Amino acid sequence: MSGMQMAPLNVPFSRRRQTAAVVLWLLLLPCCLALFIFMLITPPLLPFALGYIVYIMLDSTPQQGGRKVMWLRRLSLWKWLADFFPISLVKTVDLDPKKNYVFGYHPHGIISLGAWSNFATEATHFSQEFKGIDLRLMTLAANFRMPFFREIILHLGICSASRESCDYVLKQGQGNAIMIVVGGAAEALNAHPGTCDLVLVKRFGFVKVALRAGACLVPVFSFGENDIWDQVSTPKDSFIRKYQKWFQKIASFSPPLLHGRGIFTYNMGILPYRRRIVSVVGKPIQCPKIDNPTLEETQTFHKLYMEGLQELYNTHKDTYAPDRKSDLNFVDE
Repeated sequence: MSGMQMAPLNVPFSRRRQTAAVVLWLLLLPCCLALFIFMLITPPLLPFALGYIVYIMLDSTPQQGGRKVMWLRRLSLWKWLADFFPISLVKTVDLDPKKNYVFGYHPHGIISLGAWSNFATEATHFSQEFKGIDLRLMTLAANFRMPFFREIILHLGICSASRESCDYVLKQGQGNAIMIVVGGAAEALNAHPGTCDLVLVKRFGFVKVALRAGACLVPVFSFGENDIWDQVSTPKDSFIRKYQKWFQKIASFSPPLLHGRGIFTYNMGILPYRRRIVSVVGKPIQCPKIDNPTLEETQTFHKLYMEGLQELYNTHKDTYAPDRKSDLNFVDE
């Protein structure tokens, strides 16, 4: 077909396995939902489905540290997923296991694949690189209302990003840490290859979390996170962008108009491109413990964090993003 770049048939098995891992990962949520719908429409299974709904409504585990199981985090599937791009983790300093940490992850990208691979699994050996640090990746509370999918992410140690959940994890003793993808759904609409517009200027919540706990703020920048899909650019005053923002308010996430590659094609499909993602962990910024931080105190450490993130980006941009179209830019919502 004209314009379509087909993948060769003699691709090594390792690459086919990596592609299969990506497909399985993308199908994880739809398959979980399909299984639950099947239970709802199958009379013998309906009571179990209804009981599960009640359980989901009553379960407080997403706000209480999840159910991290290391063998699940170490599955080979996650290594194959990471190797597809590939995704890697870069450590710039040691972190003291006697302290607690609030990691900020940037940019959000379309679905934060770098955060998943580097910090929700052991694909890149986070626990070996940062010994003594028990990290929880935080996500939208809505994800824990997804039947069966919620059990998978809970057992990976992923927790709700609510204030109560963040505070709970950081109160569990030394060496505990959380990671917040600060830009959230709003930033996903800015995810275009070669660019980096971060929604950070008015995001103070994660700083307040660190101040209340007396934890260290740690900037993390993932070079390449925005590069793995092409996204249709929608001007802020366009109908499509307004619809996306409206949908975001209703559903807590924004529906990007994206395209990538396919299983057997290089330039047509919805799979991500094979483009590397490098997550660089920066220097910690120690915050004092303040039970009720004022706006001025919050802004002070927010500024220090932004400066630390900018320094981290400037130090590594020529190494990991030599072909970038623009540099780091801080924007409003």
